[in-house]
Amino acid sequence: MSAMVLPFRRPNGLRVLDLCCGAGGLSMGYYLAGFDVVGVDNRPQPRYPFTFHQADALTFPLDGFDLVHASWPCQHFARVTAWRGSQDDHPDLLTPGRDRLQASGIPWVIENVPEAPLRPDYLLCGSQFGLRVRRHRSFETSWGGGGDLVPPCWHHKGLLAFEHKGERAYADAMGCTWMNNLEARQAVPPAYTQWIGQQFLTLERSAAA
Repeated sequence: MSAMVLPFRRPNGLRVLDLCCGAGGLSMGYYLAGFDVVGVDNRPQPRYPFTFHQADALTFPLDGFDLVHASWPCQHFARVTAWRGSQDDHPDLLTPGRDRLQASGIPWVIENVPEAPLRPDYLLCGSQFGLRVRRHRSFETSWGGGGDLVPPCWHHKGLLAFEHKGERAYADAMGCTWMNNLEARQAVPPAYTQWIGQQFLTLERSAAA
């Protein structure tokens, strides 16, 4: 576990499992929304800031969690993969992963690139949250979306475009300051799941009322 000092938040008493967590960009968002976070990835993540298990996300036990998030590898669907090679060289883990989450009976969230075959319950960009980055991600949820509205994208001139030569600035602008440049290539801003976690909590409280 990393020695980084975590920011203050108000715990909500719920646990979220982040499958394919990488270095923890989306995990941090859930943490800020009040969740206790456990991450799973098939590769070592020495800077992951929460409890971490190196394991297969398709077989890791889901019991004991109130919400499961999954960011299945996007290379099979991403347009950039087709530019650099062949999408067929990368397996589709999203389809069996979604089947597993749907069968679990636990509320879930799946994140991927916009061109992935997801129902876009939430389509988010950094510019919607006042971040100086353009990074679109699609989220499908077990509850089908809804909740608070976010403003539309605003791709103004000052936004940072992702370029390998500028990874450090891009990582910091996303709010992923604890990551190195390589980790930041795969990261997604914590603001996205902080907001989604809040939508989940609002809908859960409404259903219980």
